Amino acid sequence: MVEVRTVLAADSKLGEGVLWDAEREVVWFVDIKRHRLWHYDPDTGSNSYSEAPDQIGWAIPADGGLLLCGLKDGLYTFDPQAKRFEKLMDVPGEPATNRLNDACTDPWGRVWFGSMDDGENTASGRFYVFDRGNIRAAGPDGITITNGPAVSAGGDRIYFTDTTAQKIYVANLSLEGVGEARPFADTGALFPEAYPDGPVVDAEGHVWTGLYLGSKVARFTPDGKLDTMIEIPARDVTKMAFGGRDLRTGYATSATKNMEAEDMKAYPNAGGLFAFDAPVAGFAQTKAKLG
Repeated sequence: MVEVRTVLAADSKLGEGVLWDAEREVVWFVDIKRHRLWHYDPDTGSNSYSEAPDQIGWAIPADGGLLLCGLKDGLYTFDPQAKRFEKLMDVPGEPATNRLNDACTDPWGRVWFGSMDDGENTASGRFYVFDRGNIRAAGPDGITITNGPAVSAGGDRIYFTDTTAQKIYVANLSLEGVGEARPFADTGALFPEAYPDGPVVDAEGHVWTGLYLGSKVARFTPDGKLDTMIEIPARDVTKMAFGGRDLRTGYATSATKNMEAEDMKAYPNAGGLFAFDAPVAGFAQTKAKLG
């Protein structure tokens, strides 16, 4: 049994994109539907949010003290000092009904991210890579709800989640590019009522995923077998990250957007940011390279 703490009652409608900023020693996460970019300082408990111009799927530390953010209509930078968002570029070919949803960096500072139908009905989503100012399609397409990607510490593996299909895929990765995605885990066979959400890889090469409608995070071995489960006091668990100075604190975000009043009575802390002492450590995330 692992003790899970509610560290911030954020009341998120769709909390997502949690990550640890090692330089600032704070946690960043977003509330997509309320257009909020949150920060949380675990040492002091201080926290606040900035209003994004539109739905914001993720924010990643980048060059020059900035964050690189994925919003509904493209990539933005965010200056934490000035609390200002600035449009960087559009994602070519993306329909207006899509939005950006989840992302990560690889050891070379490239940013891998996915798009999805904002109405969660049409298989119009796909994956991309942002490589020093250029965006190109890379990875699976024809997906209704993309999540991830997540990259291993050595940069040799990348994981893509097809949430609606309840499947996680893996592909070989290198500086030269990404290989063909192949099945990694069929979470629907293990958790028929739940959906795999945001993934992250730990220092031992195991993959963790939030389980939407599953009230937990689950850990999979490098060959795709279920290894560990940790119960989270929220029905819809979205994303997990490793943080703290030793990268052994697990942080998880959650959502309330599909919950009724009776659901909220059962999960009064839903929408919060949660923390627990992780059984393994994560690894330091590379900053996004902007140019």
